[in-house]
Amino acid sequence: MKKLIILLLYIAVLQSCKEDLKSTNSVNVSFASEVSDMSKDGRLLLMFSNNDEKEPRFQINDGLNGQLIFGLNVDAMAPGVSITFDDTVFGYPFSSLAEVPPGEYNVQALLNVYETFDLATGQTVKLPMDNGEGQQWQRSPGNLYSKPFKIRVADNGISNVDVVMDQVIPPIEEPKDTEWIKHIKIKSKKLSTFWGRDMFLGAHILLPKGFKEHPEAKYPLMVFQGHFPSDFGGFRTTPPDPNMEPVYSERFSLEGYNVIQQQEAYDFYKRWNEPDFPRMLIIEIQHPTPYYDDSYAVNSASQGPYGDAITYELIPYIEKEFRGLGQGWSRFLYGGSTGGWESLAVQVKYPEEYNGCFAACPDPIDFRAYTLTNIYEDDNAYYYESANKKLEVPAHRDYLGNIQSTLRQGNHLELVLGDRSRSGQQWDIWEATYSPQGEDGYPVRIWDKMTGDIDHSVAEYWKENYDLRHILERDWDKLGENLKGKIHIYCGDMDNYYLNNAVYLMEDFLESTSEPYYDGEVLYGDRAEHCWNGDPELPNAITRLRYNSMYVPKVMKRIAESAPKGADLTSWRYK
Repeated sequence: MKKLIILLLYIAVLQSCKEDLKSTNSVNVSFASEVSDMSKDGRLLLMFSNNDEKEPRFQINDGLNGQLIFGLNVDAMAPGVSITFDDTVFGYPFSSLAEVPPGEYNVQALLNVYETFDLATGQTVKLPMDNGEGQQWQRSPGNLYSKPFKIRVADNGISNVDVVMDQVIPPIEEPKDTEWIKHIKIKSKKLSTFWGRDMFLGAHILLPKGFKEHPEAKYPLMVFQGHFPSDFGGFRTTPPDPNMEPVYSERFSLEGYNVIQQQEAYDFYKRWNEPDFPRMLIIEIQHPTPYYDDSYAVNSASQGPYGDAITYELIPYIEKEFRGLGQGWSRFLYGGSTGGWESLAVQVKYPEEYNGCFAACPDPIDFRAYTLTNIYEDDNAYYYESANKKLEVPAHRDYLGNIQSTLRQGNHLELVLGDRSRSGQQWDIWEATYSPQGEDGYPVRIWDKMTGDIDHSVAEYWKENYDLRHILERDWDKLGENLKGKIHIYCGDMDNYYLNNAVYLMEDFLESTSEPYYDGEVLYGDRAEHCWNGDPELPNAITRLRYNSMYVPKVMKRIAESAPKGADLTSWRYK
């Protein structure tokens, strides 16, 4: 009996020691009154990195080298008042602080500040307003953050760590007009009404050679769709900087890719000035929303009438100010990835307002291939259907098929960055664009963000409003004549995000069309990754730098074939 009592006491002591070693993580985060004396709403982010190359905030991604992040909402967070991160706060790639391995880390906190919007729909929402940076939480002006410092995570977790955000991200300087590039920003009446506050659209305009010398000329318009541009890209009036240190591009395995970029920009400037280059306007538009760095250029329930605002407010304003021809036959759309989807979607949604789209590596244009998920038939987006094993659905690959991340991982990172579709990332903006608006004013989830279980009623809404293949097939008898010869799609057959799968399905429909036949083109790049844009001779690394000139011959051919009788085909064709 005595031995049994001793054994029980020994077990109890071991259990007590074990309890003492259990994680008791807590990190306290506050902000100093010196950076703001006002309470703040937003998403509070706590980050850890074991890589000293950059601040932790610049190392957050779902790739193989992504670092650690945890997030929670704060309402009326007051200066000097600490918010505690404990083991219950969700994180990525470790879901809890209790899972963080022992070791030395740089720690940093950041508050992504939210503003309150009283929507025209009657709801009130809190979202991060774009502040000129293109909806990038790591560098959005007004966001508060701390300088990184080192801590050690012990075997029993993190304790006695206080992080004070005593820095504020400064405003971004607006780009300045030059001889060639002008910048405009207009208040949108349509968007301001929807959001309950002043909302703006902007653009960077590349002027043609001889713009001042030929006041009689009016010009065709090429609209480059894509992510938020800080300025007009790919145009440089001087050769590459001889003092610039060459930088290796890991993505393209190219030494001195920064030098190549400058050379291509200078080469485009020289082509732009050649006697036989058509004189036209090229614009890159700015339309960031509180959900993303751009609106996807269509009307949507949660973001408002961006499609109408761009097509009926911004484009006419630019054409009036810079002597555009101002007619549907003279307007063209092009872009890649997000811009590829936008180009095709805008052409489909506004078939008479534009005369052709050149959509490279478009985001999913058939939701039966929403990357690798069929939102209509699959029950879960994160896992393949199987009775006896659990296999995750990939999200990113290289041209050899090597996987860097999965759908679950990417979506869980977004959930850390912001709930209610507020992460400012890819899956959430698709949701913010395509979903109906919920009773709380935020987009309705297409799937449960934690589990991946798909809501098929939301999928049906997506299908009828934003599945471009379905819309074309459903409405071809109405749209066909206005879209004949206008649809051009290009994609690599090893697109990193599996976007080629939806292009295959779109091509099947387009090639089946009759009365009329679509009379465009769909081309694929052999083993080409994201974002192949139609050149079979040169690699992605080069062709992605030539968007502004590579479609010009196709545009000119289209104008020659389709311009109405009496159209101005001469005033802008000077040498």
